[in-house]
This record gives sequence, C-alpha cells and structure tokens, in this order.
Amino acid sequence: MPDVDRIAEPWGSRTPYAAGGQWPPRVDTFLAEGVSTDDVDRWVQSASLLHSNGDAMDIAVKDGRIVGVRGREVDRVNRGRLGPKDLFGWQANHSPDRLTRPLVRQDGMLVETDWDTAMAQVAGRAKELLEERGPSSVGFYTTGQLFLEEYYTLGVIAHGGIGTNHVDGNTRLCTATAGAALKESFGCDGQPGSYADLDHADVIALFGHNMAETQSVLWSRVLDRLAGPQPPAIVCVDPRRTAVAAAAAVHLAPRPGTNVMLMNALLREMIQHDWVDHDYVDAHAVGFDELVKMVEPCTLERAAEVCDVPVADLRQAARLLGTAERLTSTVLQGFYQSHQATAAAVQVNNVHIVRGMLGKPGCGVLQMNGQPTAENTREAGADGDLAGFRNWSNDAHVQELAKVWNIEPSDIPHYSAPTPLMQMMRYVEDGSIRFLYVTGTNPAVSLPELCRIRSLLSQERLFLVVQDLFLTETAQLADVVLPAATWGEKTGTFTNADRTVHLSDKAVDPPGEARPDLDILIDFAHRLDLRDKDGAPLVKWRTPEEAFEAWKECSRGRPCDYTGLTYDRLRGGSGIQWPCNDEHPDGTERLYADGRFWAAPDYCEDYGRDMVTGAPVEPTEYKALNPEGRAIIRAAEYLPPHEEPSEDYPFQLITGRTLFHFHTRTKTARAPQLQAAAPEVWVEASVADAARHGWEEGDMLRVTTPRGEVTGRLRVSGIREGVLFLPFHYGYWDTDGGSAPDGPGRAANELTLTDWDPASKQPIFKTAAAAAERLVGSDGGTAPAPTNTASAPAGADVPPTRGGPGATVHEKLHHSGTGGES
Repeated sequence: MPDVDRIAEPWGSRTPYAAGGQWPPRVDTFLAEGVSTDDVDRWVQSASLLHSNGDAMDIAVKDGRIVGVRGREVDRVNRGRLGPKDLFGWQANHSPDRLTRPLVRQDGMLVETDWDTAMAQVAGRAKELLEERGPSSVGFYTTGQLFLEEYYTLGVIAHGGIGTNHVDGNTRLCTATAGAALKESFGCDGQPGSYADLDHADVIALFGHNMAETQSVLWSRVLDRLAGPQPPAIVCVDPRRTAVAAAAAVHLAPRPGTNVMLMNALLREMIQHDWVDHDYVDAHAVGFDELVKMVEPCTLERAAEVCDVPVADLRQAARLLGTAERLTSTVLQGFYQSHQATAAAVQVNNVHIVRGMLGKPGCGVLQMNGQPTAENTREAGADGDLAGFRNWSNDAHVQELAKVWNIEPSDIPHYSAPTPLMQMMRYVEDGSIRFLYVTGTNPAVSLPELCRIRSLLSQERLFLVVQDLFLTETAQLADVVLPAATWGEKTGTFTNADRTVHLSDKAVDPPGEARPDLDILIDFAHRLDLRDKDGAPLVKWRTPEEAFEAWKECSRGRPCDYTGLTYDRLRGGSGIQWPCNDEHPDGTERLYADGRFWAAPDYCEDYGRDMVTGAPVEPTEYKALNPEGRAIIRAAEYLPPHEEPSEDYPFQLITGRTLFHFHTRTKTARAPQLQAAAPEVWVEASVADAARHGWEEGDMLRVTTPRGEVTGRLRVSGIREGVLFLPFHYGYWDTDGGSAPDGPGRAANELTLTDWDPASKQPIFKTAAAAAERLVGSDGGTAPAPTNTASAPAGADVPPTRGGPGATVHEKLHHSGTGGES
C-alpha cells in the first residue's frame, strides 16, 4: 500500500490494463492528521461534489466530525480512486468562517438574526412583488452542486407555484452547450456514452476538454489504458499544452474561436475518404447531404490558415477519427465557452453519427458537464428546462407536467422558452426583475464583465437573497443571507456526466443553525402558501426520500426515467445509470444502441434552434425535417469571433480552470493542500510572445481589455502563440482564503465580455481581445501556478509543486490479470 503525495502526483499510481478489460481497483484514503482507520467511528456513503466525474466515496466520521474520505472500490465510476479535490476538499466543511445564522441587511450592514425573521423578509418581499408586478418580477439562479431533490423542489416552486419563467443555474456558464448540442442532434438531452467506453476505445478524442484537470480520476483511467497493452491513440484539441496534449498522438492547438472551421475540415476529410457508415446514416439520420454541402469549402488548407494549425496535423487527426474501430469523444469548455459553442459541439456529434459510432462499447460521445449535478439541474427543470426533459413548446408535455403537479397547464409558464441567466441579468438591469434568489453560486466572481454585474447586484431596487455556506463576494451584496448545509451534512442524490446516480447520506450535523437547502426551499414554499388546484400544499414532501419518490413520478415515461431506483437500491453498492425502470431494471449503460433516438416530434425535449440566430425551430418545421425521430446531422457555417485582436488589443484571452480549484474557490481555498498548490492568480503566455516582449517567468503583468484589468505574475508556458490564459477562480478573497475583500485586479471576469452563444445562451469566456504589459520584473520570483498541470513552465527553473506530508494519501492497488494487491 504505497503512500503518495497527491498534490505532486495528482493522478496517483498506475494500474495498467488492456483494451476490453476491466479497470483494476485502486482505493485511495486520506484521513486527518493523527487519525487512523481504526479511529473512525463510521463510514458514510457519498460521492464527489467538486467536479462532474461523480467519484464514489465514503466519508469518515469520528466524534461527530468528518475526518477524511475513502474511495468506493465497488463503484463503476472510479473503482476506488479519488482526485485531489475529492481527497482534500471536505476540509472546507470545518472552516471557522462558515455561516451559522441567517443575516439580514440593516442600515447598510448585514447582521445576524433568527430564521423566522429572515424567512419572513424573503417570503414577504416575494409576496409583495407578486401582487404588485406579477411572477415575472421574481427570478431564481441556482448552482450545479445541490441534490436532485432540491432542484426538483425549486423547479416546482418557481415554475408550478410562482409561475415565473426566470429560472436558471450556473450550469449556464459551463455546460448549457452540452444540453443544447444533445438536443440539436438527438432531440433530447442525455449523454449517449458511458465512462466504460474508455475501456474499449482505440481512439479517444478530447475536444476542448482538459480531462486531466477537470476530471482527474477519469484521466487516470485513460493513463492506465495508455500504460497497458493495446493503448488508444489520443486526439487533443486545446490551445494549451495540457497533460492530455502531452499524451496525444496528435495535438491540435487552434486559434480560439475557430473550432467550427476545424471540425468542418475534419468532417470534410472524412467524407472525402468515404470514412462514412452509409448504411447507418441512411437508416438512422437526416441531414447528411446538407453537411456535405456545408463542409465542401472547408479544405484542410483553408482550416490550416484560419485555425493556424499545420495541415499534416489536421490530416492525421482526421485519419484517426475516420478509421478508428471504436471512437470515444468528449467535449467541454474549450468548445462550450465560445461564440459558436453549440455549432462546434454538434459537429462532434456529427462525427459519431456519420461513422455510426453510437451505443456500442468504445463508441460514444460525452458532451461533458463541468459541475457534479449539472445533469440534475437539466433533468429537474432548475436551469432553463422543464422537469423530466419535457418540451416547453409541446402543449401535451405541459399538460402532462401539470397533471403530475396537480395544477392547471396555464399555471406553468410556457409562452416562451425559460429565461437564460444572461437575459435575466438584463431584466435585473432594466428593473423588471426585482427579486433574485441565488443558491450556492457566486455570480459576483463567475459572471462576465464583473463591473457591470456588481453594479446590477448592488441595485437598491433589487431584493437579493443568497443561500450559501460562506459570506461570498455575492453574499456580501445580499439583503438576506441564508446559511445552508452542504455535502456530508444532508441527504440526497446526484447524477454525474454519464448518467450515474449516486446517493449521498448525511454524515454529520451542519454547523450552528445552518439548514439543508431542501428544508429552506420547503419553508419558503409554505410561507408563500403555494397550493395545487385542490387546495393542498403544492410541495407535498418534507424529507429527501419523499422528494425523490415525487421526482420518480415526474420522470416516469421520460428519457431520464428514475422509477426503478430507490434509496435502498443506491445504498451499499455502485451508482446506477438512468434510465432505470421496468424495461431497464439495472440501469442503462449506453443510449441509442438500437439506432432509436428520443427525437420523435411528439416525444422529443426540444425542436432545436437556429445555431446562428438562436431562433427556436417551429414544431411544424421539425416534424417536416424529422418525422421518424432520427438523429439529426446539423451543418454549421464558420463565423469569426465577435471580438478579434487589434493593434490596441493584440492578444486573445482565454479563461479556464486549474486542477486544484473549483469555481470561485468558495470551498477549495479553505482546503490547505489545494490552496497552497495554487494560491494566487497568474497569467500564461507563450515562449514566443514572452521573447518578443522581453518578458520572463515571474514578471508582474497587467492584462487589459475594454472592460477592465487584472494583474498577475507571468508563467511562460506551452500555450499557443498570441493567446493569454487566466484562471477564473480568483475573486476578492485574500490569499489565505479569508473573507476580507482586497479590491479588483484578480478576477479574470473583470475582462470578459457580455456576449453568448445564440443557441445555448452560454457566455463567451474564450475569445476576448486583450493587451498585456509588464509592470514589475520578476526579481527572481515565479508565478504561483502549479508546475504539474497545463500551467507547467516552459524551460524556466521553477520549484516543483509539492504537497508534502500533509498531502500524503494511502493507495491500495490491484493489478489487472493477477488479482493481487500491493
């Protein structure tokens, strides 16, 4: 059983295995200093809440406190492995600055109060606005980190009780395009592939997906395939030299904003060589001829010019995609956070449709999520969708949902699509939204063009409610702050990016008077006196399990069918993939295995959108296009980015994540090992750009766009020429994770623009035009960026990132083929 510094070696030890084999277990355990496994009073089942992989784990409890975690060996997702955020992030639960009592604003200051006073203010202001201005004056903005039961309750309250269309989640920022792309191609959300496809694939293509950092355990699975017999070939599309790129057979580093041209050229090359499964396309898809016409001008030479990628690399990537016997593709933020987000992601779907590579082992596409429960926000109707993947444009679906909730169909707003977040912020700006209820997210750091966002959230006419664990930058602006329980302190289910449902049981009590989000939402519903058409309470459940049973009925007969699941079935074993019902009692590993899609006009979740204008496709148009419910090959024309480099702003700025932090560091900044690994913002530039400007590692740079400025030390890295990178995690916290704001200049979103993809409405974080200048030389210092991730230094002598004894993790290894342990 080796002990490994899991900050220095974030992916842990290798357990190689061959194609078609089962991934060997490796059980990772980390306990607080001075605690041994013999000291643990009990282990409580859960899964990760700091990324979308859904790593199953058990929480160690001693004397009523969480003291560590252990991976669950039996689980299909991780086979016992945990990533750095899994291993160390739980420590945030015990941070001394947790919110423990409600706060209300008095004379400009937030002061502690009791729950009755706080909730009376929240419900009272909501009632006043509903009477004065109606449902459209109320908006809800939630997270990707609650439980399914809480999202469903929120959706019932907002859509079925209050009747507002203004409901969205911060999944709009990271994975709205995942849902949009799946709807465009297959008529419905739901990931076609399975993580197990990585066990079988001979080519794995990652499109804008830095899996090594965003889903480190899944990357461990790929590394173990690469270390074993019959390793897959990796295709990587990313402007930075990530760990994925370093392992790739071919690395394409296109100019930001040119992904559609890149994909069109790859598809054209595949068509030219007839790497097309014509029988599959003829039987199961529509739109192939339109694709052929659209990609015809997109030669490899043209793409090489637009994308600034060598023709030979494009040709090699196309050959790998076109000749793979088993192709698995994943897509994430590098494609999602751009001006043609949906169009680019759909072209990845098109690769799989034209090659007939869906529903078979090793043949799947995963339009990835960024957050642990992003899938649940979409299923339960808490992020701009109707519950159960129902179609807001289909009156029969609205009637069906109204029957489930026992309300009139007219009570559910469906006069237009649910309002996406960025439009909600415009309604805040013009004063039509006067009440905004924010749950578990920090828009004062995570939204684009922060100067504008701070101004909007600070309006006197806006009543801002924030439900969270800490006094975040957003909570500091609130009228009422509600202290919430978090992971390990409440019970519920959550579903990862490959549809695996896990149960997380309560392990310990929350601190002080903090309450589970479900309890708070039910209290809110009762104070509003929301009722069904028979006069009974609209929200009829009080416990998580009762909420889950209610959700199951809502999901019945829909693609995301949970009716075969129970809390008891989810306890003790592995997570289970939906749909799980009478037809699929053990869950469903892959979708569309029989070439049948959820795309029939009377069943599909969405009729699609024009990917240039965003206009919804009319039902009659959809029925004419796809009367038999086949997969839809949607072609897309390349359009240049909305903000191009200029003489004043010669760089392209992209923002992104680092392995050691999650979102705005609300939790990870309070985990000592994670915070020490990446304590402060930095700026990345290429070797060529640094040489051209005379910059050196550790120089203090000021990065500016027309919207603001950020200062940070320079990391000269493997990023492509002409591009700057900023991690977006850093807001106004001081560097030790405390609560004192230290002014502007650290948040990457000071620089990003108010603009979004027309189809998915996902904001654009990847194509801002920027300038940079050196303020101060390095004086021998280095950037505070990790050295073992995509921010690795290019040649400079930089001390390696280490965690030391406090980051030591016990790994129990199993090796493929022997059944032995070490």
